[in-house]
Amino acid sequence: MKQIIKVKVLTERCLPVISEDGDWIDLRAAEDVHLDGPYAVARTRKGGESSRRVIFATKNIPLGIAMELPAGFLFIFFWRSSSNKKFNILQVNSPGVIDQPYCGEDDQWHMPVMATGEVNIQKGDRICQFRIHLSQKATFWQKLKWLFSSGIKIEVVDSLGNPNRGGLGHSGVK
Repeated sequence: MKQIIKVKVLTERCLPVISEDGDWIDLRAAEDVHLDGPYAVARTRKGGESSRRVIFATKNIPLGIAMELPAGFLFIFFWRSSSNKKFNILQVNSPGVIDQPYCGEDDQWHMPVMATGEVNIQKGDRICQFRIHLSQKATFWQKLKWLFSSGIKIEVVDSLGNPNRGGLGHSGVK
């Protein structure tokens, strides 16, 4: 029996597909993205002292999906090994962690990136990947079920049936 990941596709061509060639599942950009490369700003203070600051463009790239995991699991996602080479991006919160309760109707996944050069990503490009792991709150029975499962299965749904959690950073800083 396989563990079921329910996926609501919010943007066409963003359905994750389980590859037989690897252990990770690729995710795609839900929109075209252009970011300028880093640039330096020079400042001269009174007295002639100068300083320079480098500014990096950042963006939360939408991934066009909302997902629901079985209880007791969480998602871990990373940029793909070729993301910096092909797109000049680094994942800012690498690794990214999305816990099981982030599964509302409009709780769209995003990949926070920083541009290391000029960035041009097309809608549908594979930019990051994820896998599932047992949560530290997983019960004995959830762990046992995972141990005896035969992997995972993606099930496309029209509705996740869960309330929205509030988006990125909704719980605040303190």
